[in-house]
Amino acid sequence: MTIRKIAVMGEPVLRAPTRELHLDEIGSVPIQTLIDDMIETMHDADGAGIAAPQVFQPLRLCVMELGANRRYPGLGGLPLTVLVNPVVTFLVPNHESPADADSVEMYEGCLSVPGIRGRVRRPRKALVTALDREGRPFEMVLEGPLASVIQHETDHLHGKLFIDRADPNTLTFLREYDRYVPLAERVRDGAES
Repeated sequence: MTIRKIAVMGEPVLRAPTRELHLDEIGSVPIQTLIDDMIETMHDADGAGIAAPQVFQPLRLCVMELGANRRYPGLGGLPLTVLVNPVVTFLVPNHESPADADSVEMYEGCLSVPGIRGRVRRPRKALVTALDREGRPFEMVLEGPLASVIQHETDHLHGKLFIDRADPNTLTFLREYDRYVPLAERVRDGAES
């Protein structure tokens, strides 16, 4: 496994369209190596997830894992999950403008936007359908902050960064985030209100 260079904001690959992986290429050595390298890169950078465009590959592929993650403590657990060609469906009445109870707001960061955080409001419940690393279909429902994580990662597959969705008045450098954003303000889950 290899730790790959992470593309940072401004790299064209982060804004480029991605292509779906064909079933017959998922098991190939290059794609399986890419998956292993993405996992290693995510772990090395202490990320909650990483998408293929972040390692300069315009493919519809991302990996996620939440457990002993220092960047987002207390978000709940998600075992290592590989998502090939993921599709996210929002399970809220109006995903364009979810009511408070149907949304989660959290300060997000990104391995491709180092040192910056900003509050993003997203639907709090999402159905994810994808293929695993063997090409088998699966689905899962994620709620609250975990739903935000999958939406953040799949945004990368559409050429979007969290700063495109963040409230611009909340964008802050990490040092100031640590100093001035109280723990209670970092995640607001509408279901807990």
